[in-house]
Amino acid sequence: MKPYWFKSLSPQWRARLMRVGFNLHPAFRATGGRVVLVSPDFQHIRIKLPLLRRTRNIVGSMYGGSLFAVTDGAHPTMLMSALGADHVVWDKAASIRYRKPAYATLYADFRLPPGEIAEIRRILARDHETTRNYTVELKDKEGVVYAVVERTIYIADKTFYKQKNPGGDRCPPSPEQDPPS
Repeated sequence: MKPYWFKSLSPQWRARLMRVGFNLHPAFRATGGRVVLVSPDFQHIRIKLPLLRRTRNIVGSMYGGSLFAVTDGAHPTMLMSALGADHVVWDKAASIRYRKPAYATLYADFRLPPGEIAEIRRILARDHETTRNYTVELKDKEGVVYAVVERTIYIADKTFYKQKNPGGDRCPPSPEQDPPS
């Protein structure tokens, strides 16, 4: 829940606060990554993952857990910001494909395609729930791809979700109640 004064801030200040909030959150800090950019329209987030002692594995390359964990939460956060409090948004599934060992600082750019929010709203008006797939690449400053992460995000109207899952308005459905794609 956002404080009442949050909406009175300019988009630039809201983006700055989101960046700071990400970077101060203990779970995100533990990944070793840092959010370096949140666009004022919340359609782009850029994360930097430096090769540090705590992100390095036993052979000296980037720890796979850091590569995967640093991608958690960006797309749901962008979608929640765009869709508002009347929607449920959560990570449903994720996978990672490692391309090569990373021995350098990596970057991940999370973007919502143009028209994505309008398309989601159109689908929700018709079906009340949907899943969306997003792909993000972890690259070095030269653009070499080291890992590719795919995330599946579940989105629903909050009223529909509560009717479908009585008493479970804060928890995702159990595997037996997996929402249709």
